[in-house]
Amino acid sequence: MATPALSPIAAFARAHDPDRFLTAIFMPAKAREAFFSLIAFNHELARAREATTNPVAALIRLQWWRDAVAEAAAGAPARRHEVAAPLHAAIVSGALAADDLLGLVDAREPETEEEGVPTREAFGAYLRAGAGGFAVVAGRLAGAPPESLPLLQRLGALHGLSGVLRSVSAHAAQGRCLLPRDALAEAGLITEAVVAEPAIAAPLVRALAEEGGGMLAKAMAEGLPRAALPAALPAVLARRDLRRIAAGQPVPRPRGVSDRIAVTWAAFRGRL
Repeated sequence: MATPALSPIAAFARAHDPDRFLTAIFMPAKAREAFFSLIAFNHELARAREATTNPVAALIRLQWWRDAVAEAAAGAPARRHEVAAPLHAAIVSGALAADDLLGLVDAREPETEEEGVPTREAFGAYLRAGAGGFAVVAGRLAGAPPESLPLLQRLGALHGLSGVLRSVSAHAAQGRCLLPRDALAEAGLITEAVVAEPAIAAPLVRALAEEGGGMLAKAMAEGLPRAALPAALPAVLARRDLRRIAAGQPVPRPRGVSDRIAVTWAAFRGRL
């Protein structure tokens, strides 16, 4: 039997965020296309700073997406864009709420600041609003009960932490560093030095990974209702990645078989 062809937005999600795409098969079938749109939207927001050379240009890109979401909520026609059009459809259908999506746009603003993230507290807020906010929206799509959303946000934030820690070198190549400045200072580092030579941040990155791994283990032990599980599955990858980073090991790209099996096993047994 032939495998059904992916929709264009599903193919986009698979190409640009294979980790979250891996979890999409466990979403309710009726929510999958909206989930692919959410993944693609999140990728476009992440690119706002990656694809620009200065903070003003990044803010303009974020504003473009704010306007696209607001127009969809107001019933205006969809913008001609490979992600904006399916996102518009998901908003109009009621699958995605405009306010939730606007919150994800706002969450990206710290990435546009030239001086980076000032404190651990601000870094935590950034992770909770961004990757944590994504997990909450995904949870609503999956039909997660409202009482599970705070835990989903914590799990999502720690997934976001793993992403930041494994991307220190990639961010440095873009001329930026998202590690909190106060943590850098405690390690005797400054943002500019990490951008110039990201390897010098390795001890701090390992320490943050170990700390985050402990927090993630506690959060995962709390348990989630089965309906919330599809939105929490990226935490399975985060747990594995934080262990690797803490041990000074690379995170495989693309994902190996063991990572994919770990996600599938968690989904089928109904717990992280």
